[in-house]
Amino acid sequence: MRLEDVTLALFAACNFLRLFAYLPQIYKAATDENGASAISYTTWGLFLIANLSTIAYALVNRSDWWLAACFTGNALCCVVILGVAYRKSVAHARALHLAAGSFPDRRRSLSDYIKQFIPVRIVPTIPIVRDGSRR
Repeated sequence: MRLEDVTLALFAACNFLRLFAYLPQIYKAATDENGASAISYTTWGLFLIANLSTIAYALVNRSDWWLAACFTGNALCCVVILGVAYRKSVAHARALHLAAGSFPDRRRSLSDYIKQFIPVRIVPTIPIVRDGSRR
C-alpha cells in the first residue's frame, strides 16, 4: 500500500466516524431543558461554513464528488444541530414568557432589537446665539 492510499483510507474512516460523533450533540440539544443554551451558534456556524467551503473546493478545484458528498453529510449535521438548538431556544423563551405572563403580543422588529445595544444619551440642548453667548 502506498502512503497516498493509507492517508486516503484514514481520511475516509475518520470522516465517516465523524458523522456518528454529531449524534450525541444533536441528542443533547434536542433533550436540553434550558433551550439548548450550551450550543454555541458561532462555533457550529463556523463548522458549517468550513464544511461548505470544503464542498466548494472539492467540486471546483478537485472535481471530487465523493469528497463533496462526505462534507455535505457533515454540513447537514451542522444544520441539524443549529436548527434543533434554535427551535429549542425559541420554545424555551416562549415557555418562560408564558409562565411569567409577559409574552409580547408582537415580535420585535430588527431595529428594536438593535436599539438595545446602542447607547442613547439625551442631552438637553442649550441655545447658542451668534455672538457665542448662551441665553
